[in-house]
Amino acid sequence: MRTSNPSLTVSITLASILLALASLRASAFGQERLQRDVSPMLRATPEAVGMSTERLQSATALLRQFVADRKIAGAVAAVARRGKLVYLEPVGLQSFETKAPMTDRSLFRVYSMTKAVTAVAVMMLSDEGKLKLDDSASRYLPEFRNVMVQEGGTGTPRRPSRAITIRDLLLHTSGLSHRTSELYRALKVRSRAETLPQFVTNITKAPLLEDPGTRFRYSEATTVLGRIVEVVSTQRFDAFVTSRILKPLGMNDTMFWVEGDARARLATVYQRAQDGTVAPFEIEDVPFTQKPALMEGAVGLVSTAEDFIRFGQMLLNKGTLGGTRLLKPETAASMTVNGLPAPILAGKGGGVVGWGLANVDVVVTPGSRGYLTNVGEYGWDGSVGTFFAVDPSNELVVTLMTQNLPANPDGLRQKFKAAVIQSIVQ
Repeated sequence: MRTSNPSLTVSITLASILLALASLRASAFGQERLQRDVSPMLRATPEAVGMSTERLQSATALLRQFVADRKIAGAVAAVARRGKLVYLEPVGLQSFETKAPMTDRSLFRVYSMTKAVTAVAVMMLSDEGKLKLDDSASRYLPEFRNVMVQEGGTGTPRRPSRAITIRDLLLHTSGLSHRTSELYRALKVRSRAETLPQFVTNITKAPLLEDPGTRFRYSEATTVLGRIVEVVSTQRFDAFVTSRILKPLGMNDTMFWVEGDARARLATVYQRAQDGTVAPFEIEDVPFTQKPALMEGAVGLVSTAEDFIRFGQMLLNKGTLGGTRLLKPETAASMTVNGLPAPILAGKGGGVVGWGLANVDVVVTPGSRGYLTNVGEYGWDGSVGTFFAVDPSNELVVTLMTQNLPANPDGLRQKFKAAVIQSIVQ
């Protein structure tokens, strides 16, 4: 548009500049999430944060003994306390065949630890007012409008008593089942060779096993949430996670598939037979060294011990790390406490360990005998030998990465975590 009025031209130019600046601010938190160079996590000696180097060596000795006994091929473990990384220890081998040693940057299929990252993506969108936890899933995914209930998978099909909500999906109270269930295997609900929209079509053709909001049933709900993230954000799920969570947190070795030179850092999964022999085991039809069609919110990520320490520290810091805020403090706090109603909590492990919106186990009463022991402690694990734990009372974040089946040979997770706790001296 032409104008002969100089002041009007200046006004239009100024308005254009202001509009361009405003467009950089997608939300109140968007500016803090812009991609930036992220510094490494601060490091300290164990003694500087009230831990004992000598006692931590017993944790390393434990891992080395498991390697020597061929219960695991190798491992990488990391510990942070009071916001500082004090322990990062690789032991053993990535591969018996190549003899490649474990390193700080060895890569691991973290499987269900992916769920916590997906939960953060959902809660970021909630913080931005783009969805509400009590919205129905069908508001974003119309396929859920026609879902049916079949009690236990064998009853007479009927309409559910109410719609599945996003909260149900986060808390695994949706009535959906697990990818390894007999029902889902028979119906071929999940394949890494099929897209996320196709997965939603498949899962909604299968019956719910109970009414939403009536029982905790660990499930594929988190992969459904990944599709909701796509619909709401208008980004591919993997692109959203990478640009809005992984890069801002400096989790540069966390990805949905491994390519190029990074493949040399991917540890091999080994299955241990009853006679003690071990052999490589490929779980997936599309291995993690290929780009899958299905970007899974439930089990899709590969990561490192140090990267997941950063993620756990962000949760402990109430949604922030290194000057980057992903979540409102009150939102992060709400994610790491039990979210299950009392009747459902009572049916999950006797009410000792609940479940949080962050897709983590949460210790609610004394008596837990797993790798989570203190009241208020939370974390989760993966099906081929990884776990992370966040203990607010001790200002502690722990992760252990291995690649083996069974995932927790001879109680390795509990034994390693106990050795870490015993190294706290003040």
